[in-house]
Amino acid sequence: MPHFSALTWRIIALNAIALIVVAGGVIGVQVTGRGLVEERLTGVQEQAAIVAGTLAEYATDTSSHTLKIADAEPLLRQMITPTRLRARLYLPNGKLVLDTRMLLARNLVQVAALPPMDRLSRMRQGVERVYDGIMGVRPFTELAPYHEGGDDGRIYREVNEAMEGRTFSAERVNEQNKLVLSVATPVERFRAIYGVLFVSTEGGDIDDILRQERARLFEVVLVAFAVMLLSSFYLANTIAEPVRRLAAAADLVRQGQGGRDAIPGFPERQDEIGDLADSLREMTAALYDRIGAIERFAADVAHELKNPLTSLANAMEMLVRAPDAATRARLMDMVRADVKRIDRLITDISDASRLDAELNRETRSEIDISHLLATLVEIYGVTGLTEGYRVTLQDQLPAGARVRGHDERLGQIFRNLIDNAISFSPAGGEIRVTARRQNVSARITVEDSGPGIPAENLESIFERFYTERPSDNFGKHSGLGLSIVRQITQNAGGRVWAENVPGGGARFTVELPLSS
Repeated sequence: MPHFSALTWRIIALNAIALIVVAGGVIGVQVTGRGLVEERLTGVQEQAAIVAGTLAEYATDTSSHTLKIADAEPLLRQMITPTRLRARLYLPNGKLVLDTRMLLARNLVQVAALPPMDRLSRMRQGVERVYDGIMGVRPFTELAPYHEGGDDGRIYREVNEAMEGRTFSAERVNEQNKLVLSVATPVERFRAIYGVLFVSTEGGDIDDILRQERARLFEVVLVAFAVMLLSSFYLANTIAEPVRRLAAAADLVRQGQGGRDAIPGFPERQDEIGDLADSLREMTAALYDRIGAIERFAADVAHELKNPLTSLANAMEMLVRAPDAATRARLMDMVRADVKRIDRLITDISDASRLDAELNRETRSEIDISHLLATLVEIYGVTGLTEGYRVTLQDQLPAGARVRGHDERLGQIFRNLIDNAISFSPAGGEIRVTARRQNVSARITVEDSGPGIPAENLESIFERFYTERPSDNFGKHSGLGLSIVRQITQNAGGRVWAENVPGGGARFTVELPLSS
């Protein structure tokens, strides 16, 4: 037996339950409604009334108040022949005078199944009775047994009721557990009762019709069940199987046995499964990109720490052989500078390593970008952080312009850019911050009056640990500031780039999407 997933079994079970409910409801309505039996019984009553009325009109002697048997026999034969009924005519004293079973050629040979003798036949009959009860052919309720009355019709209640002038019907089962419907109606004229017409169905005709009806219903149910299975397997193949493949591929990635392309794609599917596969592939690619970035970051950190550590080791080794106090003092200054550089690198590396996690964990909010820029520029002017440099702001953004992001991190973008501009500007230089709207984005530029950026380095300056500064600033910066600027900007859905200002200086431009 093939192994099916839990989702496959769930699809089959739910479809099967729906089918069972529908089929059970149809059978239940038919069983409880008893439509066919009641319809048949009504038909027998109508036919009995017609035959009794005809006999009362053409086969009675009003002067002697007796039935004319010779006239009644051909009439009864002619009217019962087209039907599948048996008719018996009784006198008012209950004596049988006519029975179509003896009059019609179709009844010359009577065939009846013998009761089961062996155990297997009895078991088979019991199973058939259970099937008939479930399918509504023969309800499990007990019905009175039917017996042949012989020449005396008074053993039938309906005949006795008809002798009192009332039409009466009954349902019984014969010894083969087959349904027999019977109706007795008086042969009455001018309120005088000349006899009783007793009409009954032949045992099994109703059962045969019901069985045929239930068999057709069962065939429909079987066809519906086959269609249900096919549709379930189709759904399982189009839903459960792709999901199983995606789960297996994800497990391989988790166990380290699958690579970047381990997640299968379903480009032909324009539905949720295709979207799920694309999302998992993109997530896996982003995961591997993140792993690669971490590995490169670790390599860069090792490389950057190696330089000051090497310098520190050399200085300590030379300190032991220093010939005089002045040399030892210079070497100690070098040691202190390397220690500060290492401390600064470790601090900046720690901040950079936490940045990505914080950006993905913290909830974004709408930030008034004009207020943020004005506050930063005011802080630089009041606290003396500029050390003689001038930081100016020209805000051309519309009132209430907002961007989505993290307040502190967005401020870090412009702090890093302003600090970078100060480090490259000559003493007393001006750092110009300009903000204006550009289509659906806020465009903020930070310009300095320094030497500018070599054209071949306009992109590489955003790489980690890249730095190209004047000799007097060497070792005072880790080279992570602009890398952090790009990382925060991209996380906020924006972009940043650098260019040179005609006439001297560098310009850094940040574009952030405005909130609607």
